[in-house]
Amino acid sequence: MANLRAIRKRISSVKSTQQITRAMKMVSAAKLRRAQEAIVAARPYARKMREVALSVASRVDSSAHPLLGSREVKRLALLVITSDRGLCGSFNAGLTRYVQRYIVEQQATYEKIALFVVGRKGRDFFRRRGISIHKEYMGVLGTIGRWHAETIASELLEGFVGGEFDEVRVIYNEFRSAISQVAQVERLLPLALKTSEEDQDTSASGVEYLYEPDKVKILELLLPKYVETDIFRVLLESVAGEHGARMTAMDSATNNSVDMIARLTLQMNRARQATITTELTEIVSGAEALKG
Repeated sequence: MANLRAIRKRISSVKSTQQITRAMKMVSAAKLRRAQEAIVAARPYARKMREVALSVASRVDSSAHPLLGSREVKRLALLVITSDRGLCGSFNAGLTRYVQRYIVEQQATYEKIALFVVGRKGRDFFRRRGISIHKEYMGVLGTIGRWHAETIASELLEGFVGGEFDEVRVIYNEFRSAISQVAQVERLLPLALKTSEEDQDTSASGVEYLYEPDKVKILELLLPKYVETDIFRVLLESVAGEHGARMTAMDSATNNSVDMIARLTLQMNRARQATITTELTEIVSGAEALKG
């Protein structure tokens, strides 16, 4: 009988967990829809900002602005974007392990690697492994806004222009779909404005423009805004990927709970049947003993 009570208690516990996972799935699905709309709207703006920056930068010398000129890379700033909350499958674990491997592989290339970490999960991962964190940003992705991107961009720009870092890269989960988020590494600084044939075609369009004020002053305003826009896009990518991963994980957990309840119910019925059979056997044996 104690065994039956334990099984019933476990079934009740699994049903309670199932209600939680089902509710979390519905919440994540609603948040994913809003986050997906935000990133779909942000991508064309970021793409057009890149085209404008490329158009102006292609008409000046690379020495016209410190963000365009490349130098010998000895110190790397690595911006890693994770989430503040868990229960989203391998969204954080896969990315943090990827960053860890990346750091190990690149240690011989750079004299110093400074970590800028967004999200509590990433911070906790690196702290547990004794990896030094240069700067951490907590509570950013819960109420994400443009000002968060401006804060992160200003600190990275200040470090790059001041010579503290020779290169800045970002590692994040790119949102592909609700079930697919892919870790990406992109260079933020110095600005790699001519990386694709499409960009080169845009810069070589041959159209001449009149600039007011001059091109250098426009770049002084445009390039920092371009970096802010790119960081904002990356943050939105990570938010959408987090909600998609959590929705998928909660859906899998709900389905697993259904299977577990079915198995436990079968186990309970077998145990109850065995108990009833034992009791009947004892009754019959007692009756036979009385007859004898």
